[in-house]
Amino acid sequence: MEIKEAIEKRRAYRSLEKVLITEDTIQDLAECAQLAPSCFNNQPWRFVFVHNEEVLHSVFDALSPSNKWAHSASMVIAVFTKKELDCITKEREYSFFDTGMAAAFVILRVTELKLVAHPIAGFDEQKIKSILRIPKDMRVLTLVIVGKHSKEIKPVLSETQVESERKRPERLPLNKFMYINRYKEDYNG
Repeated sequence: MEIKEAIEKRRAYRSLEKVLITEDTIQDLAECAQLAPSCFNNQPWRFVFVHNEEVLHSVFDALSPSNKWAHSASMVIAVFTKKELDCITKEREYSFFDTGMAAAFVILRVTELKLVAHPIAGFDEQKIKSILRIPKDMRVLTLVIVGKHSKEIKPVLSETQVESERKRPERLPLNKFMYINRYKEDYNG
């Protein structure tokens, strides 16, 4: 699968089935993150790959009620960092940006493996830190829910979630976020 195809196929599906996650798969994903660019090659990202059923169930207890669908995940990847691990240039802190790029590399690789990688924000950060023993001074930026896409829509999904399973949610038109040479408030392409 070419990178453009992985980008086009990537979807944040919520109807998941269990799939076997091996140590080799985790190693593969970590190696993809390792190759992401970062300021002065600081590599500020940290990941906890959770695939043990007992630990997964503890993680599920820290998710918001709207993420009940994630209880079908085969793996949850906690993505975290702290600003001191990366460049801080005047008011610019690079750790979130660089960690996001590493997470994107992982998400695209999961897609290439024909699985779903759905990043979420709906979780209790303090509970996640406690469960996964992540140091208190770190920021958990996202949890990436990993599983196999189920063709059967799961009954725990809301109507809005069901709709986004059936059809890719609308994307902003290019002229709403793309500018040539200079930003223009009223740019229309």
